[in-house]
Amino acid sequence: MQVIALLENTRLAGRKDLVAEHGLSLHIQHGGKQILFDTGLSEAFGHNAERLGVDIQKVDLAVISHHHVDHGGGLSHLLEVNPEVRVHLRRRGVKDHYFRIFGIINKNVGLDQRLFERYSHRFEFVDEFTEISPGVFILTEVGKPYPQPKGNRNLFVKEGGTWSLDSFEHELILVIRERDGVVVFTGCSHSGILNMVDAVTRQFQGLAIKAVFGGFHLISLPMLNTMAGSKREVEDMGKEMFKYPIDKIYTGHCTGRKAYRVLKRVLGEKLEYLPTGGSVEV
Repeated sequence: MQVIALLENTRLAGRKDLVAEHGLSLHIQHGGKQILFDTGLSEAFGHNAERLGVDIQKVDLAVISHHHVDHGGGLSHLLEVNPEVRVHLRRRGVKDHYFRIFGIINKNVGLDQRLFERYSHRFEFVDEFTEISPGVFILTEVGKPYPQPKGNRNLFVKEGGTWSLDSFEHELILVIRERDGVVVFTGCSHSGILNMVDAVTRQFQGLAIKAVFGGFHLISLPMLNTMAGSKREVEDMGKEMFKYPIDKIYTGHCTGRKAYRVLKRVLGEKLEYLPTGGSVEV
């Protein structure tokens, strides 16, 4: 399996031809299939794909990790350039998604709802454990043995005139099963990376986790690169990861550079940062 980061907040040194923006998009080559996991904030993932030798028109299926624009903002571009691809995601609700601070800054961070009407036949809504392609699974049920990220405290949904904290029922996990284990893709891990890994180990009992890809939402205010939670809490999270059969962890995006440095000191070679243009063979 090969995983290429088409889009992340940063880019590989020396690759000034690539666009970096706040978002995530990964291209996965597995079993003769091309899978797109998230589309970043805009059509920039397509710009980068061309420069990285990835043909978006040949993507077989797409998965959107949750209903936030930094993971599905490039959907319009994908649907336009690839008329055959079907997009898998959790069922959309009637709620709007917002980043909200101080009760006065309310930024809409949800997907473009018009796409669901314009391309209604292109979406596959998945709300239970489902095999969407041979060896490719979507996992939707995540328990809460561990706390959710403190970075979630600024993320709300609005239904009518009522505000409430986002419960992230629109989030999913992509799991690809191979002969020697599984590979896990988590998007932003709003449900908590430990909770998500725990859910995978319960569903795929006895199988090693060859790699985990995704952000861990340990950043509080992206514009200020502040860390949500204390250094001790992030260290403890890293230590808990050793309890699970994980070989490698590739992170970035909403993990934030500060939290990454803390985790790196705990996890060592098990953890790597995956910037735009990065490529991994699993």
